[in-house]
Amino acid sequence: MVGAKDEAFAVEAQQIFSNENFRVYTSDDVLGIEIGASLKNVMALAAGMSDGLGYGDNAKAALITRGIREMEKLALAMGGKPETLGGLTGVGDLIVTCQSQHSRNRKAGYYIGQGFAPEEAYKKVQMVVEGAYSAKAALGLGEKYHVDLPIIRGVNEVLFEKKDPKEAVFELMNRALKPEM
Repeated sequence: MVGAKDEAFAVEAQQIFSNENFRVYTSDDVLGIEIGASLKNVMALAAGMSDGLGYGDNAKAALITRGIREMEKLALAMGGKPETLGGLTGVGDLIVTCQSQHSRNRKAGYYIGQGFAPEEAYKKVQMVVEGAYSAKAALGLGEKYHVDLPIIRGVNEVLFEKKDPKEAVFELMNRALKPEM
């Protein structure tokens, strides 16, 4: 994805990087792309925790679906376009980051779900787990823009407040019931 406010620049970059093996799309929603790129890592931590706790595919599918909703709400509140999060930079990146065995954020979440402390999980991954930094920043943005981000809040509580992942899931599942949209 090439994100740029200048359409001519975006098209030029698209042409430079596209080839028979790699297709590049353009978007003028730079903010939406940034939200998608950073928050997918937070959701991957949550998805990994779900896997580490032994929850199934349906639980993870629900988590990913609700995660994209949180990403869209924050992007919209900040001036981004919700449709950007429905594309490759949102849903596309989110699916692969939450599902892939190669995702360092998902892997760290998996270790945390298995009972390792966050710092221990990061050491086991042996790479930067940027979702931890993004989680804290996203929670601050949610507060600033008055957007409720329950998954992101739960991830923060596990990472920074030593909350047990099972307790975070329990609280997430026992929030007040409401319509999906």
